[in-house]
Amino acid sequence: MSLRNRLFALVSAAVALTVVLVTSTVSSSARRAFAAVDAQRAAAVVAQIRREFAADGEQVATGIERIAASDAMLRIAGGIGQSKTDFVPYVGEAAPLAAAQALDFLDLVADSGTIISSAHWPARFGYQHPWVVEASRTEAGSGRAFLQKVELPGEVALGLIATRTVAAGERRLHVAGGRRLDQHFLKALVLPAGTRVLLYRNLEAEVSRRQLFDGSGGVTDAGPLEPLIARVRQSGQDARETIDWPEPETVAAMPLKGRDGSILGVLLVGSSERELSALVARIRWSGVAFGALGVVFGFALSYVLASRVTRPVERLADAARAVAGGDWNVHVDSPHASAEIADLARAFDGMTRQLVDQRDRLVQVERVAAWRELARRLAHELKNPLFPLRITIDNLRRARTLPAGEFDEVFEESLGTLATGLGNLNTVVGRFSDFARMPAPEVSDVSPNAIVRQAVKLFQAQLASPGQPPITVTLDLDDSAGSIRADGEQLARALQNLLLNAIDAMPQGGELTIRTRRSSGGVLLDVVDTGEGLTDEERQRLFTPYYTTKQHGTGLGLAIVQSVVADHGGKISVDSAPARGTTFHIELPAGPMRNWEL
Repeated sequence: MSLRNRLFALVSAAVALTVVLVTSTVSSSARRAFAAVDAQRAAAVVAQIRREFAADGEQVATGIERIAASDAMLRIAGGIGQSKTDFVPYVGEAAPLAAAQALDFLDLVADSGTIISSAHWPARFGYQHPWVVEASRTEAGSGRAFLQKVELPGEVALGLIATRTVAAGERRLHVAGGRRLDQHFLKALVLPAGTRVLLYRNLEAEVSRRQLFDGSGGVTDAGPLEPLIARVRQSGQDARETIDWPEPETVAAMPLKGRDGSILGVLLVGSSERELSALVARIRWSGVAFGALGVVFGFALSYVLASRVTRPVERLADAARAVAGGDWNVHVDSPHASAEIADLARAFDGMTRQLVDQRDRLVQVERVAAWRELARRLAHELKNPLFPLRITIDNLRRARTLPAGEFDEVFEESLGTLATGLGNLNTVVGRFSDFARMPAPEVSDVSPNAIVRQAVKLFQAQLASPGQPPITVTLDLDDSAGSIRADGEQLARALQNLLLNAIDAMPQGGELTIRTRRSSGGVLLDVVDTGEGLTDEERQRLFTPYYTTKQHGTGLGLAIVQSVVADHGGKISVDSAPARGTTFHIELPAGPMRNWEL
């Protein structure tokens, strides 16, 4: 990945991470703030409902107190005191008394529990009231209203009820009345926006959707609320839960208990989370928008930074590649680069100038050394043939004084010696001439395996001659090696030099292995011997012209091998260690593209 791409990825990741963290933090803070506001709003609504309950309870208690102190009630009490059994004259007394105090329920009950008159269910006259006598005893003098089930024709209702006891001679008259707790009560509540109140009447053994209503009446699709209602019914404690109904809504539920502690209803206060959802959505979309802007900004910033950083670096990389390709005169120009990059460019230019100077000096030194080595080798090679020539000439000079017959004999012998010496000189000069003018390869389709077999065949007679140390030749040739484009004659000469070198390295005998393998780009050829091996110094100088570890030879054989391999676009290397033998590795391409092929 380029530096420009890494900078873009880094800046984009930093911007995206920052936007995500900020968005998450703001969203969490908004949720917590809304949760606190919802809790406060729910608490305010509950407090308001409690005040409404208390206010209605006070009104109910006041109304019952007024009824108990009214002249009509005193008249009824006086009449009941005189007639202990005849309650018929008072059957219709409850209805006008309830209407005067705006009460939904009113029962006048004798001390024995018999209903004298009922405003909400007149047909109950003469029946036993199930709870009013006990309620009058427990609530007497308290002045408080309480929640109570009230039986009506065909249904059971919930009401805020208050009771009073009126003396009737030696007997007592009980007054129980109140107002109905239904949707009208809920509708009269003043609620904040986004809030609603529901009431569940706990009048059945199981949770029933028919008993749930709000200010407008019955509630449809009340299923999501049933688990919350059931939990409050079972625990008798307040509960709070977020319900999808049909959108997220926080519902606080509190039990409504009667005078005996039984749960008669569940009041539910719902606070819509629509505003919170809308706010969170706006925050998220804002985060996405800012994130996109941040990515665009990051792209522009990374492009600018990369332009100031990577372009000079790319110029340096191009210059380094040019130097590696042989162009040591390259110059790096970075006028707009930063100070560090400019220093690096100046250092690079200084390095290339030093390399050029050192190269020129090295070339001159190498040329001088090469000429000196050539002169030394040439002098060494010519010295041996010249010495017998000089001796022969001295012999001829001394033989002039001899008789003609003896002189002729010495002269003929000297001519033979001179011819042999001149032939040796010609051979030495020819070897140096051959190395100096290596001909360009004449390529054609040749088989490496065939070249190996032909080269080994030339040495069979030498290896089998008497007195020759035993050397075993093993051919490990890959049939899939196929053919390559090369000069077969030059490759054969190079391989013959390697084989001769391997044979000379095993004076006590050994094993010689020639191996070929097909590679992805051409052919691999290995020549392996089990000879004496080479030291590190010998291995490093092995391909140097005129360098040899033998007592005989010119030191040009391996140099010629390296030249042939290089002319074919291949590579040659050597692995060796003392007493471990030597392996020459040659890599030849399938079709070398050299200038002489074009």
